[in-house]
Amino acid sequence: MLFPLRTCLPLIVFALTLCAGCGEETDKSEPSTALFKRINYNQPEGSAFLGVGLWAWPLPMDYDGDGDMDMLVSCPDKPFNGLYFFENTSGEAFPVFAPPVRLGDAISKVQVSHTRLGEPKVTTPGALLQNFHTALDSMPEDLFPVEELTKDLGKNPRFNQWKMADYDGDGDLDILVGMDDWSDYGWDNAYDSSGNWVNGPLHGYVYLLENKDGEYVNRGRLQAGGEEIDVYGAPSPNLADFDGDGDLDLICGEFLDRLTYFENVGSREQPVYSKGVFLENQEGILKMDLEMIIPVAIDWDQDGHVDLIVGDEDGRVAWVRNTGEIRNGIPEFTAPRYFRQQADHLKFGALVTPVSVDWDQDGDEDIIAGNSAGHIAFIENLSGGSDPRWAEPELLKVKGEPIRIQAGENGSIQGPAEAKWGYTTLSVADWDGDGHQDIIFNSIWGKVEWIQNAGTELRAPQPVRVDWGDQDPPYPAWNWWKPEPDELVTQWRTTPFAVDWDEDGHMDLVMLDHEGYLAWYQGTQKNGQQVLLPGKRIFYGENGSAFNNKNKVQDEGTGLLRLNTAEAGSSGRRKISLADWDNDGDLDLLVNSLNVSLFENISQSPDKVVFQYNEPFTDQMLAGHTTSPTFVDWDKDGVWELLVGAEDGHFYYLPR
Repeated sequence: MLFPLRTCLPLIVFALTLCAGCGEETDKSEPSTALFKRINYNQPEGSAFLGVGLWAWPLPMDYDGDGDMDMLVSCPDKPFNGLYFFENTSGEAFPVFAPPVRLGDAISKVQVSHTRLGEPKVTTPGALLQNFHTALDSMPEDLFPVEELTKDLGKNPRFNQWKMADYDGDGDLDILVGMDDWSDYGWDNAYDSSGNWVNGPLHGYVYLLENKDGEYVNRGRLQAGGEEIDVYGAPSPNLADFDGDGDLDLICGEFLDRLTYFENVGSREQPVYSKGVFLENQEGILKMDLEMIIPVAIDWDQDGHVDLIVGDEDGRVAWVRNTGEIRNGIPEFTAPRYFRQQADHLKFGALVTPVSVDWDQDGDEDIIAGNSAGHIAFIENLSGGSDPRWAEPELLKVKGEPIRIQAGENGSIQGPAEAKWGYTTLSVADWDGDGHQDIIFNSIWGKVEWIQNAGTELRAPQPVRVDWGDQDPPYPAWNWWKPEPDELVTQWRTTPFAVDWDEDGHMDLVMLDHEGYLAWYQGTQKNGQQVLLPGKRIFYGENGSAFNNKNKVQDEGTGLLRLNTAEAGSSGRRKISLADWDNDGDLDLLVNSLNVSLFENISQSPDKVVFQYNEPFTDQMLAGHTTSPTFVDWDKDGVWELLVGAEDGHFYYLPR
């Protein structure tokens, strides 16, 4: 197709980033020695959720000038960092977008404002991006000193969002700045013994910068209902006539999943905002699927009602449509409808944690995976072979309801701001010996549980049982809650790897214990049920026996293998897998790192196993927070290859 002149430069830039002769996009953050390949659906006729990596900052606009709405999304994540263009090729309001085209590096904290005064305005903190269609972020025009707003905040804001609008109807563009303040909240480990958060809440303020003859004047924080506007972090302010009465109302997002409406009960020229209320419809309070949401106001379907396009934390983008109806004095919006794209890279949320297993018993390797949202999915291998075709992830359910593990008010050591995260990480094995593959998982809670596969259905998660004998169950020192007498509670977000380690016919667990040491929990039978014995620290490291949460070696000698020495929110986060990587008859250890590191099994006895630490497989950056390794043999040559789940929700394959 032909593009207007204004779009040619970004597309030419993208074309020059293609790998010669292969059509694969080159991520400039990846070194030339990178060998991991991002896995594709291999279904040109299929579709999947539109998505980038972790954190979606949407810029909805008619980018190619053909009269319909396209989607640009900035993704500051690793390794899928970039500004991506999803073309609307059908002209429909809810299209199946084309796969993403990378225009350049991500633009930090970028926002778009749709006003009646000219083209969409694209901003970053303190700057207007001139000639955005051709120059992207290379021509910033200073608007106002950022430090003049941040100086009264306890910490630098995590969200600093600049929107433009004619606030007071005088014909020029003013600026609304949304900033959060974490100084009261702190971050980590602040519960009392009853699970109450004793630090303060997140704050989210909105500042007005009034345009006075081309100069911006700080008018301070906006008020609503006689008080400062203060939402739960990440305000994402949007000023538009949402209720169709001729003046401009305000809708803010938050760090969690809700949207707050502040009605303008004053006039177009002299706004006065009523106390904020959450948007709701007949189904209740409107909520996004995840959190860290980024709403943008735009009349997406051009029906005269201003909608919201909302980026979600897992890289998806949703349309929240304004119906034009007023219910209980509030404009009614539909529940989020997540956009679709032509199937491209295989993806499941963010911080995806795959395990390769023939789940449907058809002779090829499928994937069972968890993710940051707390879901668990079955991803079917449709073709077998060395480059499989994949079905779209299917959420696993119990009694018709998707399995979803979430922190809630006090399940995350990092506080109530993480209420919707679950961080499921898992392994698959026949835990109860009935011939069906079960799922053993850990999560944001640090509770090790399992999901029984009864053959025709899955049963609700239940605790993995441990016979602690006369001792009290151990648990991390920073937990505000204690485990039940037969529960296994360890550090959060670390893989429970199920394996018959001692080959006695009973399934065991190998995983981090409550202090971060790699431990063996021996399986046995008690009263006809599978139970574990208390963990034994039989694993040692050579060339590296202690690591911090940044994957840095803290002890280069030989000693008990401690895969994380950090505490509280920095603890755990360790994803592991065990396989005979070198085909020498014993099990080696794969551990998340920059990508994945190999700990080779160089000596083994019943009471002592020595793993020799090796550097990451390549120098390719796959981890912002963590990766999650599993092993595959897609080409059936008897040699394991690596499959890695990354923070961006994509899957990366390393052949051998």
